[in-house]
Amino acid sequence: MTVAQAAAFSERSFYLQEFRGRTLGIACPAGWLHDAPGIASVIHTLARNETRVIVLSSRRAALASVVGDRILPAATPHLETAVWRTLRQSSRLGILLGGRQPFAARCRDLALRLGFFKLIWIHPQGGMRDPTTGERLSFVHQDELRALLAHPRRISRERRALLREIDRLLSGGLAAVNVCTAAGLDEELFTYSGSGTLFTRKRYIHVRELGLDDFDAAYDLIDRGVRDGSLAPRKPAEVDRILANGFGAFVEGSHLAGIGALLPYPESRAGEIASLYTLTRFLGEGVGDQLVRFALRLAREARMRWVFACTTQERVGAFFDRHGFDRVPSTELPERKWRGYDRRRRRRLLCHRRDVHRRRSRTDAS
Repeated sequence: MTVAQAAAFSERSFYLQEFRGRTLGIACPAGWLHDAPGIASVIHTLARNETRVIVLSSRRAALASVVGDRILPAATPHLETAVWRTLRQSSRLGILLGGRQPFAARCRDLALRLGFFKLIWIHPQGGMRDPTTGERLSFVHQDELRALLAHPRRISRERRALLREIDRLLSGGLAAVNVCTAAGLDEELFTYSGSGTLFTRKRYIHVRELGLDDFDAAYDLIDRGVRDGSLAPRKPAEVDRILANGFGAFVEGSHLAGIGALLPYPESRAGEIASLYTLTRFLGEGVGDQLVRFALRLAREARMRWVFACTTQERVGAFFDRHGFDRVPSTELPERKWRGYDRRRRRRLLCHRRDVHRRRSRTDAS
């Protein structure tokens, strides 16, 4: 197994563990149910994982192509208990939606009625894109969603209707809604990068120190950062030190969106902010800002006098500049930092230092 394959496997395992014992809804109008074998494969994976999957569509033949013959009409008397009894026999189920109400509204009513863990909406255009730049919006909280609805430039009438229903789903209590293509369903559910857009009620980013159960995901992020050139390669003992002193930014309480560590240098009453890395999917969500603020808080609690960070990338250096760090020569950092350090890499480093108790910058206070 290659490093890339191992990382992908670990990502899948992480999400499968999160979904185990939950009920996921997948909504797809019959006319958009393309790549039925791909959807069926994802449903099979979830069912084997002891995840309950309910597919909502408006045509029996379309439902049968992905869930088989276990299909209930939405008009079934006492639908909730009928669904419950059916799912005790099989982890996959189709619900046939009828009536004159728009399909999206019917899905919304049913998702709230059954209390899904999350709803995945299959759409041929996939997730949302920024109306100005055209870039995919990977993560959208409800305030941002309402801003999109208030300024609907370049958003079709059909997509606006869907966004309004997602807003009502979140207001009604559903924790999360994913929008993606049928072909991108596997990537959206089982990878950190995703393929579509994840909608949530609030900006669910909470930073805390890593626990034992977080080490697998954190190790994968460090490996990912090394492979894409964002982080320097480290020996196993150095990675262990990062994990032992690490903290993470968690989205929805479980998705690890970014990591960092504060490595102590007690002889200098200093700390190094190391292995700071944010998943591309969550760039622009302020994850890096929150990680640095958390590191500064830890430094104050540990009564450190100053912290420092090193990078070979100018964009990362500019990030630390914005957080009130001063660029300094490497000789102003603890000598222990350089024991066994690659001399050529040291000459390329941008070194940043900041007093812990200096007046907070505007970025720190935000």
